[in-house]
Amino acid sequence: METVEQLAHSKAALEVGGATHPVFEIVIGVVLVICVITVHGIGVRIVSRRFSRAWSQVTVATPHWRINLILMATVGALASLHMIEGLLIAVPLFLSGLFPTLRDSYYFALESYTTLGASTLALPDAWRLLGPLIATAGIFTYGWTGGVLVDIMSRYGKLDTQQARIDAAQERDERPPAAQRDAGAAPGAASAPQ
Repeated sequence: METVEQLAHSKAALEVGGATHPVFEIVIGVVLVICVITVHGIGVRIVSRRFSRAWSQVTVATPHWRINLILMATVGALASLHMIEGLLIAVPLFLSGLFPTLRDSYYFALESYTTLGASTLALPDAWRLLGPLIATAGIFTYGWTGGVLVDIMSRYGKLDTQQARIDAAQERDERPPAAQRDAGAAPGAASAPQ
């Protein structure tokens, strides 16, 4: 067990002129960024697998409410993942005594993580480099989530295209033969007399 003297000496080694050593501050911030991005990667993979499993059951005959429910569950899971990541940032800030309450810590973490940065709360000067590093984690993870949502919406687009083709084929099959022939004529061309 370390004595008070040893703790004071180790703390002094991390400080330069009364402030935390910038290298130590950056190392702590980078470790935090790596942890958040790792958690995000694991979470995105879980959400993507569940979406793919649900999507594999979708056909053009699947009711729209079910398809929309899959989208809502996926977006909700991704949003929850970001809230958990904000908490992952907030807890160490709070436990380090950088904020008086967990609520303040979470508020600061979410503002930095979302790159909003309009907070009335601020880190102590000795730890102010953590704010931009937290924002770096947010840029990576929100960009990643955006990519996942683009992929998901492209699947919805393919399903809609497939449904539109089926609808168009059914519409063609239901028209009388003369209407089908006229539909294939060039715009403005008169149909030949019969």
